[in-house]
Amino acid sequence: MATETLLRATDVGIERGYRRLLTGVAFEVGPGQIWQLSGANGSGKTSLLRAVAGLAHAGVTGSIERTDSCLFQGHANALKPLLSATENLSWHPSGGVDCSDAAVAQALAAVGLAGLEGLPVGNLSAGQQRRVGLARLWLAKSALWLLDEPFTALDTQGIGMLATRLDQHLEQGGGVVFSSHQPMALSRSVAVLALDDYAA
Repeated sequence: MATETLLRATDVGIERGYRRLLTGVAFEVGPGQIWQLSGANGSGKTSLLRAVAGLAHAGVTGSIERTDSCLFQGHANALKPLLSATENLSWHPSGGVDCSDAAVAQALAAVGLAGLEGLPVGNLSAGQQRRVGLARLWLAKSALWLLDEPFTALDTQGIGMLATRLDQHLEQGGGVVFSSHQPMALSRSVAVLALDDYAA
């Protein structure tokens, strides 16, 4: 795989629960590139992201190559409701984020949660909880981001905030693959991988 390529998927097939979802999926992500996975509910967007992230192997065929570790942000926020926003981010199990106190505080301020850092996450609104989860994107060290429905539960301001962060990451040479049902306005073009075209 060329050194400038962050991710290459070749002839990837996905099977879930003895049902073939996808076949022949192929795409390549380089620095500064962003891909959107589109498709109907149940088309295999989450399954493909998990396979690409290395979180799922059973039922996955074909070749998936990455040059580096990746940050995977699932559809769920992966937060413990009794812990504060600061505690959730500081104790995140991923090795691909900066969990220092200063970095966590800056990340929460960046997503508009300054002043709410010490509240139990369970006391926050759905949109605020989503922002806590997405604050990991301000802590991430990995060049490749894999994001499952990152715009869910965000208001207009939150969507704009996240779009700006994605643009920053791309400008810094990162790559992004995300799933979403809605088109996104970013500073550079978004390549769309329509999974309906690869339905088995």
